[in-house]
Amino acid sequence: MDTIDWSNLSFGYMKTDYNVRSYYRDGKWGEPQLETSEYINLHMAATCLHYGQEVFEGQKAFMGKDGKIRIFRVRDNALRMQSSARGILMAEPPVELFEEMVLTAVKKNRR
Repeated sequence: MDTIDWSNLSFGYMKTDYNVRSYYRDGKWGEPQLETSEYINLHMAATCLHYGQEVFEGQKAFMGKDGKIRIFRVRDNALRMQSSARGILMAEPPVELFEEMVLTAVKKNRR
């Protein structure tokens, strides 16, 4: 703990090489898509812009001294995202889809 520079830890947006997206269209979630752009196309009538309807679930991955990547409670994060979506009447992403997308993003961004 003595070697951690606590004043320089990042808790904000951190650019990555890849991100993973899935779009909800025609009543179902699409296949995960691996992307390199940090931008998204957003329709001017998107409900998140006009009504603030959005869900966010933060998830972090850490590499141990042994080189193994650790992701803390990914299933719990998926279930919280479902609960948040349900609470504002949005389509709930399947737990398996959420987990697959997190694992893909972590693997592709490993350095």
